Amino acid sequence: MNRNFNLNLQLFGEGAEENAISAQQLVKAREVDFVTRFEGGVMKDLMDALGVARKVPMMEGTTLYVYKTDGELQSGAVAEGEVIPLSSYVRRREAVGDITLKKWRKATTAESIKQCGYAQAVRETDKSLMSDVQKGVRGDFFTFLTGVVQPASGTEGQQGYVPAVGTVVTGDTLQAVLAQSWGQLQVLFEDDAVQAVHFINPLTIADYLATAQISMQTAFGMNYVQNFLGLGTVVMSSNIPEDEVYSTAKENLVLYYLTMNGDVAEAFDLTADETGFIGIKSGRANDSRAQVESLVMSGIKWLVENADGVVKGTIE
Repeated sequence: MNRNFNLNLQLFGEGAEENAISAQQLVKAREVDFVTRFEGGVMKDLMDALGVARKVPMMEGTTLYVYKTDGELQSGAVAEGEVIPLSSYVRRREAVGDITLKKWRKATTAESIKQCGYAQAVRETDKSLMSDVQKGVRGDFFTFLTGVVQPASGTEGQQGYVPAVGTVVTGDTLQAVLAQSWGQLQVLFEDDAVQAVHFINPLTIADYLATAQISMQTAFGMNYVQNFLGLGTVVMSSNIPEDEVYSTAKENLVLYYLTMNGDVAEAFDLTADETGFIGIKSGRANDSRAQVESLVMSGIKWLVENADGVVKGTIE
């Protein structure tokens, strides 16, 4: 008994073998994999597809704004010697909410670990968590985008009048609406080499795709087609109502985010890359519930800079 006990102590005292991979290293590898897939793949693919170059880091609680232009062009038919009427335009900004830190906690139970194994159980639930985070970011953007274009409210010239925001077009077919939207964007952004991006419900474009040889790609859980009919990039999402198309210039899209690789990462031991779109801490044991928990933090918000630069198309 004593010899065995002493032998066990001696073996225990020798320590881990040099270059052995520890459990903590495996946890860190999962965290790095999670962050890399989200930021290096998911986010980069989406930004490349949309042609977004502006990524703006923000502070927690910062209010975000979109810009709108009010005014009307007066008649240019002025007789000789008469006063030329003044066309007045006012550019105003409108708050669209604060950028806030979002936090998610995920738990993998002892039963799940026993059934699937530690690495498999944690990794698969991490994938589901990342997918749901993506859905939330997409949903927030499309809720904002589909609410940008608004008709005028009230009577022009009277108190309480609110001018229309954005542009509305209609057409008998999808191609007609896309062409009208593309044309409006050329006018709205006439000072720029405009690259159009159109957001559409998959059911709206399904009939066309059934008979056309189209190469689709995927980014951020959405399918998209580049240079569709020569009218720009078409992004498909079920968040867009059927038979509606929302279009803007790629240059009008801005990504705001809270960086997860500074004080927050240090305080909660989060793993994040240099950009810091998302941070994760995995593998914390909760003994009272017999489960292993992961903590994820992020703050991402997609907006358009100029609300008047959004075109809403309806297929009639």
